Amino acid sequence: MNEVTKRLFYKEEQTMHKVGTIFSELLKLCPRYRFEQAVKEYQSDRYVKNFTTWNQYITMLYAQIKQKDSLRDIETGLQARVSSWYHLGLRAVHRSTLADANTKRDYRVFKKVFDALLGRCRDHTPRHRFRFKNELYTIDATTIDLCLSVFPWAKFRKAKGAIKMHCLYDHSGALPSFLVVSDGKKHDVRAVKENDFPLMPDSIVSIDKAYIDYEWLYTLNEKRIWFVTRAKSNTDYAVIGQHTLPKGNVLSDERIVLRGPLTKRRYPKELRRIQFYDENNKKMLTFLTNNFRFLPNTIAAIYKSRWQIELFFKWIKKNLKIKSFLGTSKNAVMTQIWIAMIYYLLLSYIKYQTKYQHTLLRLSRVIREMLFERKNLIDILTLRPEQLVSVRGDPLQMPLL
Repeated sequence: MNEVTKRLFYKEEQTMHKVGTIFSELLKLCPRYRFEQAVKEYQSDRYVKNFTTWNQYITMLYAQIKQKDSLRDIETGLQARVSSWYHLGLRAVHRSTLADANTKRDYRVFKKVFDALLGRCRDHTPRHRFRFKNELYTIDATTIDLCLSVFPWAKFRKAKGAIKMHCLYDHSGALPSFLVVSDGKKHDVRAVKENDFPLMPDSIVSIDKAYIDYEWLYTLNEKRIWFVTRAKSNTDYAVIGQHTLPKGNVLSDERIVLRGPLTKRRYPKELRRIQFYDENNKKMLTFLTNNFRFLPNTIAAIYKSRWQIELFFKWIKKNLKIKSFLGTSKNAVMTQIWIAMIYYLLLSYIKYQTKYQHTLLRLSRVIREMLFERKNLIDILTLRPEQLVSVRGDPLQMPLL
């Protein structure tokens, strides 16, 4: 090898070592200072010598990205990439150590990281598609089924186990603005009443009939939070006036007060009742709201947008590892769920920060395939699918001449 080739070889080798992997760039997006604060708060690294909470986070995030199904699969996959560990801070990964960490270390560390990362994502998310400037949210819950014999702490019914994920969905950026994970038996309304969902004055929240609790709805009204929901068929009310003359698909738009002795005491103020004909589904819908300003069609569109949270639940169940779990304890399950939601926020942050034109699903697939490649993340996102093959074929050093 002549001197020119040696210099080129050395220069290429130094350049490749300066460029980290896609995985290392993902880890840099985590607010490390807030992570260490949470570790100190919950003392999760107490008496730990080697496998720290940060190592646990790296390993479980790797499992999420690569869609690993077992601890042995995680151990084998990482051992095949030992040469890439030096920039990740990993020393060794053993399935027994990981299982102990998931069982014993407080999952609330990762919940804190989720909250910190959420604040960073909000700075880059686009607005919702409506013209009004109010913040728009949806509250709903989804059930994750579990095997009762394997997860006895998650008893839901006589022969069935489950946990429930309660979500405050922000339509600006399609982000889970607030999450609560409870046992499957907890009612939806009880979950929102026991937890302080962060709704600001003048924001709008759409909910389904399962959340109709007039006492809770009245607290929203007193905080100047607008709600839109479906009215129950057995609602006892009295019409006290017509809000606007009905036209088009709007069959009626009335001002009402609740007439039942119990409901009237729980919600003593006026409500707005709108009957709307849905042409697509050929059915009549009745909405209940405390907003008297918006047009009836806007109220109907707000409730219709509630379907976005159903798509969100469907996406995370299909593309994140939150239906099959790597541990059987409650702490292990909660750890896996929160790290899965952290990964969702990382994908959202990358998409909005880089103005990525494709879907989150495609972004997750690109990252999964290129996770340990020594490339800049921004360079990978600008490539077409047929170009990724040539990128993966780049050698780490110059071929011998």
